[in-house]
Amino acid sequence: MTMTKRPNILFILSDDQGAWALHSAGCYELQTPRLDWLAKRGTRFENFFCVSPVCSPARASIFTGTIPSVHGIQDWLRGGNIDLAQYPALNGDSRYAEESKAIPYLEGLTCYTDMLAKAGYRCGLSGKWHMGDSVHPQHGFTEWYTIAKGGCPYYKPDMVRDGNIETLEGQYVTDLITDDAISNLQRYAKGNQPFYLSVHYTAPHAPWDEANHPKKFLDLYRDTDFPSVANEPLHPWLTLAAPYKPGPEGRKAQIRGYFAAISAMDEAIGRILDELARLGLEENTIVIFTSDNGMSLGQHGVWGKGNGTFPQNMYDSSVKVPCIISWPGHVPQDRVDQSLLSHYDLFPTFLDVLGLERPETCQPLVGTSFAGLFQGQELRQSDRPVVVYDEYGPVRMIRTKRWKYVMRIPYGPDELYDLFSDPDEHDNRINDPGLQKQRQELREQIIAWFTAYVDPARDASHECNTGYGQLRRVGTKSEGKPVFSEEGPYRRSVQNAFDRFAKPDRQQP
Repeated sequence: MTMTKRPNILFILSDDQGAWALHSAGCYELQTPRLDWLAKRGTRFENFFCVSPVCSPARASIFTGTIPSVHGIQDWLRGGNIDLAQYPALNGDSRYAEESKAIPYLEGLTCYTDMLAKAGYRCGLSGKWHMGDSVHPQHGFTEWYTIAKGGCPYYKPDMVRDGNIETLEGQYVTDLITDDAISNLQRYAKGNQPFYLSVHYTAPHAPWDEANHPKKFLDLYRDTDFPSVANEPLHPWLTLAAPYKPGPEGRKAQIRGYFAAISAMDEAIGRILDELARLGLEENTIVIFTSDNGMSLGQHGVWGKGNGTFPQNMYDSSVKVPCIISWPGHVPQDRVDQSLLSHYDLFPTFLDVLGLERPETCQPLVGTSFAGLFQGQELRQSDRPVVVYDEYGPVRMIRTKRWKYVMRIPYGPDELYDLFSDPDEHDNRINDPGLQKQRQELREQIIAWFTAYVDPARDASHECNTGYGQLRRVGTKSEGKPVFSEEGPYRRSVQNAFDRFAKPDRQQP
């Protein structure tokens, strides 16, 4: 697709927001008026998937267009975010206890922002990075305002600007990110370059307690029992670190904080969209809203995302994410698209829409472009593969329109769901005698796909990933040290799981 003037791109990424967590997606208690308005102005995707149901690998796959077993970020980054020796004032701060040196995890890989910058775009980041070396701008970014580690308290964020880390007491991180994004838009409006602006919120990631969110948003949900959110018995694999609070009031308190974080972000996104219109940039700007991964708040009895359980889970509430795309005059308005799409598909889509050629040095891209959307075409499943693959450590998933097969290497247990008869994934039919042929076909397909794409030196199925954080590079670059954190509340969860699965009558989900 060619054009005389390339469009700007405003890419808004939330943190831990399930596809279900939008008013327009059927969560009727949740107030998201600006995102609902954006969906009316564009296309909302009903079946959009992350690549890995945890933040750092999911984000890295968005920007590199490839899988964790290639880019090497296979869990959320507990280490490698900052060089602690450069910030002596942070020594003794428990938040940085596992930091030592900064690791640019994506070094040597091509991000789509590298290509945009080379094509003349000015690229800015306002918000969470969490893909290693948070202090130094990288991969084509000029403006760089981020968070030192990735997660932070909402009213005590540790923000990075110009190589400095400053803890800002009493300032709401959602507003800080928004203010910086608006400043960037104002700067870009004065220039002649097309721009790419990543606005990466920490919302609605935990914490969700009353002290972390403005009262006006908490009060929106003070008197609701959240009937749209599934309330199921606790999953037998729930980890000890899961954000679960017992009892009806504990449940409501957690969901209230989660919803408040989303509504506060929704209002902030509205401020950005209003400024985009005021500056006269709206007509030539592609706006994309999505989330890094999903989140369960009781669905399947899980509290958390992929690592809310051990072994890690691949339920749709963990792997499906919201996605809304708007571009006046190009993207169909007020449409809900049912196509199976993935964050893998963003990189090749950007290339097609902007008329860019993939350099020979770029890693293989595993997604499929859906650029036809930007030409006003309706996507049809018959036009493209109807398969989505996910990966979290040794847990891998294949998801078609009808079937989901989860393969856990090496111990299992595996799962098989018929999504036509069981869309909520409650009936694991892995041992159904009548489905063994279907199971085998899916197994062969998933093995063949990952065999074709993995980097053997970074193959996640060879790593002991517990879901409690990655400390350093995987494979031969680990320097013989543990790659994944073995301490903390996951440790007993992991041991309990191994004890349970060692028994002949091990529990199925």
